[in-house]
Amino acid sequence: MSGTGIADRAHAATSELLAQPHHDGSDAYVLDRPRDLGDDVVLRLRVPHESAVDRVLLRLVRDGEPRAVEAVRDEETETETWWRASFPMLNPSTRYRWLLDRGERGYAWLNGGGVSPRDLPDGGDFVITLDAGGPDWHLDAVVYEIFPDRFAATGAGGGAGQPDWAVRRDWDTRPEGRSRNTPRELYGGDLPGIERHLDHVESLGANTLYLTPVFPAGSSHRYDATSFDRVDPLLGGDGSLVSLLAAAHARGMHVIGDLTLNHCGVGHEWFVRGRADFNSPERDFFYFDDSFPHGYVSWLGVKSLPKFDHRSRELRRRLVDGPESVAGRWLRPPFGFDGWRIDVANMAGRHHDVDLTHELARALRATQAASRDEAVLIAEHGHDFRGDLQGFGWHGTMNYAGFLRPVWEWLRRDDLPDELRRSFWGIPIGLPHASGRDASATMRAFRAGVPWPSTLHSWVLLDSHDTARFRTVAGDLGRQLVGVGVQMTTPGVPMVFAGDELGLEGEWGEDARRTMPWDRPERWDERLLREYRALVRLRRSSRALARGGIRYVHVSEDAIAYLREDSGERLLCLASRAPHEPIAVPFTELESLYGEDARGGVLPADGPAFHVWRIPNG
Repeated sequence: MSGTGIADRAHAATSELLAQPHHDGSDAYVLDRPRDLGDDVVLRLRVPHESAVDRVLLRLVRDGEPRAVEAVRDEETETETWWRASFPMLNPSTRYRWLLDRGERGYAWLNGGGVSPRDLPDGGDFVITLDAGGPDWHLDAVVYEIFPDRFAATGAGGGAGQPDWAVRRDWDTRPEGRSRNTPRELYGGDLPGIERHLDHVESLGANTLYLTPVFPAGSSHRYDATSFDRVDPLLGGDGSLVSLLAAAHARGMHVIGDLTLNHCGVGHEWFVRGRADFNSPERDFFYFDDSFPHGYVSWLGVKSLPKFDHRSRELRRRLVDGPESVAGRWLRPPFGFDGWRIDVANMAGRHHDVDLTHELARALRATQAASRDEAVLIAEHGHDFRGDLQGFGWHGTMNYAGFLRPVWEWLRRDDLPDELRRSFWGIPIGLPHASGRDASATMRAFRAGVPWPSTLHSWVLLDSHDTARFRTVAGDLGRQLVGVGVQMTTPGVPMVFAGDELGLEGEWGEDARRTMPWDRPERWDERLLREYRALVRLRRSSRALARGGIRYVHVSEDAIAYLREDSGERLLCLASRAPHEPIAVPFTELESLYGEDARGGVLPADGPAFHVWRIPNG
């Protein structure tokens, strides 16, 4: 087939996607967002002429009953018609979708999952709420996750002595993993070590730190806190945290702490008192019950992690409610965290017939509002988070299900480590292969049914301290860079696990918690570090990437192309895991921002590769 024929075929496939009616809840499609009950909501729908419709209605649910609002033609261009509909906001949250009357061709629905000729349940509908969402600074963030024990050591915690539980490791020793020593391996990283390396974080372009727990505990991961009243002396104590936060804030950085609302450690002072004294108020903080193996409910049956019972008002008062609670105190001077990441937020407040998760999230939002202006609240959630992300609670989630998993499945190496062949996050069939079509469909499905601000404030991540390293999953630099490119250009806030930018590897979560090789520069992947810096710089320079909507231009086995756009900027991104057929686009002028140039409206067909172009006058 001639080159012209290939381009024509590619253009036809591409045009089919761009010809679809589109709405995603981003600012280009929501002209007026409500702030109070009674405010008008003004929404727009883009309908390319290839998908011409005779009539458009907006179907919304008010007071539990569906209603229809007639849309009007708002704007006409050479290529498309914009329809507009408005309604008064009479509920704090409203679900809606578009009804497209196509005359003799019948009708179709458009919701967060796309266009469908069939009737649909409401779960994938767009959602608009009175909740303004997270703080504006967070949308401009690139988050850098630090596991303190493995980042950098200065000896600041040496005066605390050797804890009974610890097994000391030399800095350059690989974690043992998969043994009784796994949570006990102590490398000695501390908070002054983090402060000492802020230049590195800043040079990467990251402007927000996320620290895993800093409270005293019985392990190096510190999710088994023994107190919430002080910083672990092994990390340098309270003064070291005050110093680190001040140094970061002086650079214009934000710092997010890690708080566990679901459980504490078996050595926590509250648990010790509650276990010893049946009449103590702390007794009601936990689910003590002799019918359970250890005499109490614990996280996933782990003996060292007793689960909190949030029906206790006293527990809520101490832990969550108000500026004097644990959640409030660490947001205020002399400390000043800029928000919380909540560990296993999907389980916090839930046990059998008890479900207080949404109540906890709303209470924590209220505490943050009273304790520190513009604090952010991010929930850890490993599967379908959409039911917990409906506004008024968590600002966003760690997007494992709707980003990490589909990207891993699309970009994974053929020769996966045995760990990922056997299981992946509770699914005992390992990590399958996915096409670009399946990966993009999964990402879209997990954006459906969620308020757009919640999508923008969720963290898009390629790995974390709980997973294998993405470099190990991808298997080579080329595919790793494709993943990083997608991460930096997808709706949401990118989160980088410290060491990813240097090429650190790891086959599972504990193995991935390897130390930073500060004194071993020969181990650094310098090209990867350069590309990380370039992609982070691109993400932070673009309003469309931080706040804009997304439209898919092309999806196939090996390539995904999409637009990120707002009212002032339009970018075209192309991710490919392997060489592919040429992709023709209806944009003849493309300004290259990352990757290769594109000429004549035909995009590069190489791979693995990642490219970004600006569409002039977009």
